[in-house]
This record gives sequence, C-alpha cells and structure tokens, in this order.
Amino acid sequence: MTKRKLTPEDVTFLIELVRRHSGILLPPEKSYLFESRLLPVASRFGLPDLGALIARLRSGSDRALEMAAVDAMTINETSFFRDSRPFDYFANTLLPQLLERRARVRRLRLWSAAASTGQEAYSLAMLLEEAADRLRGWQVEILASDISASAIAKAAEGVYTQFEVQRGIPTRLLVRHFVQNGKQWQVKPSLKKYVRFFEHNLLSPPRFAGTVDVVFLRNVLIYMDEPTRKRILDHILSRLASDGYLFVGSTESLTGLADRLVPVPGAHAVYQPAAARKEQAPSPRAAGASRPGGALGVPSAAFGSS
Repeated sequence: MTKRKLTPEDVTFLIELVRRHSGILLPPEKSYLFESRLLPVASRFGLPDLGALIARLRSGSDRALEMAAVDAMTINETSFFRDSRPFDYFANTLLPQLLERRARVRRLRLWSAAASTGQEAYSLAMLLEEAADRLRGWQVEILASDISASAIAKAAEGVYTQFEVQRGIPTRLLVRHFVQNGKQWQVKPSLKKYVRFFEHNLLSPPRFAGTVDVVFLRNVLIYMDEPTRKRILDHILSRLASDGYLFVGSTESLTGLADRLVPVPGAHAVYQPAAARKEQAPSPRAAGASRPGGALGVPSAAFGSS
C-alpha cells in the first residue's frame, strides 16, 4: 500500500466525522495516530491508500466504511479494575445498600455504558460473583454496550492476553474466573452469564427497556463538548432508577451539566438523581471504600489501579 500523508483538511474532516457519529472530539494533536489506525481499514476495504479512503469517506456512500473508520479512531485504553476506587466503593458500600433496598424485588441491574473490550463489565461481574451467596434467587444482569463493533465482539468472546489479565486482576480472581489456554485467558461461563454485550451509540436513546440501578460511564464525557454531554446524560437518566447511581471518570465532573444529578457524599465521581438524595437520610461515610476490606471481604489493595 502506498503511503499518502493526511493533509490538514483531511484531519479536520476526520475529526468532524468522528464527532458526528460518536460525539467524541478528537484533539488535532493526536492526528499522527490517524494514519496508523486507518491504513488497516483501507486495506480491509480494498482501497490502495489513505487518499482513496478519504475520498470514499467524503462521498458519504459507504456507511460500513464510515463506521469502521470511526471505530479505528476511537479505540480507548481500558483494563480490569481500572482505578480501584469505584470498584471498591461499589463492592463494599453500594452493593450492600442495594441488596437491602432491592430485597423485595430481588433484582439488580447494572449498565457498563462504554464497555469497550469488556474489562469493566467483567470486573463488575467478578464483584457480583463474590457476593453470589447473597444474590442467590436474584435476577442479576450487567448490560454492556459500546459504539465499537470490534470492541464488543472481543468483549463477548471473553479472551484476553497475559498482558491484559495481568493489569488489575488479583491472582485469586484470575484463577477462579478464567481458564488459561496457552498465552491467552478465557472468561469462564460462570462469569459470562452475568453480562449481555451489545452495540450502542450513546448519542441515541438506550436500546433496552426498563431501568438500571447503577451506570458506569467512566472516561467518556471528558472527550465531548457540553451539548453532547447533556444529551448523553439525558439518555442515561431516562434509564437510571430514581435512587440509582452514576459513576463517571475520576477526572470528570458533572457540575453545571446536570441539575438533576448530585454528588454522593463520601464518594468520588459518583452521582445520584437529586430527588433521591433529598429523600434519603444523610449517607454515612463510605467506610468500605476508606478502609481495607468491607462488605464482601475484598481488600482494596487487591485491586491495584492501572
């Protein structure tokens, strides 16, 4: 394949293409990554070079090519138990509260709304499996969605490299929930049963019915402009239970973006519908998240951040 450098006009066009389809604003200074990510796409579609790829994209005649290009340019970094705090807080503080609140309906539903290749969803599944005795007889489901078809395919397959599983999974959990096959690790069916993966664009209304108790939407909104963030939060709130919880990235803030959401006292980057906070008594300090161990007996140190 001949090499053809992207022009500034090409870069502007590609940034707008990604923004239009996904809401993500790619910084122009990252344009050096575009070529390496788009060359395989051009090859897969039988195009001789990047010039032909850009020309086909500009024509607007190939939806599959557009989505493949957006997919290639929006691959995000992820890992198991990435940034241990939200998982620790969920396991040791929120989950016990939810088990108490949902005891009558015996149903618990989570949504990993930007699931990428599945590490976040499977991390949550491991925490639920740790509480399996307390969840016996419950309906438990993790919805896991992403705009990337290739990411969702990998997530559903549940096969990870040694490098990927080494980043965040304690040995005890790795041995319990994965089967080694050569240099790869396969998620066991006992863990997969919790998760349902599907493609979904956050710019669109959720494709599932009913509400969810907890939404993980971490390290997504930071890449979007304010109108897009508000639009996505409206979609999230349309499915979040009135007393549910929304987790965002550790460097993300919803201040000024959603007057219907307020921070959860004692937690970091966790929000709840404002009406729910008014109805509930003041929460105790997140004891499970601030000391080793907790309701599930899983020490914080077990989750090393990455």
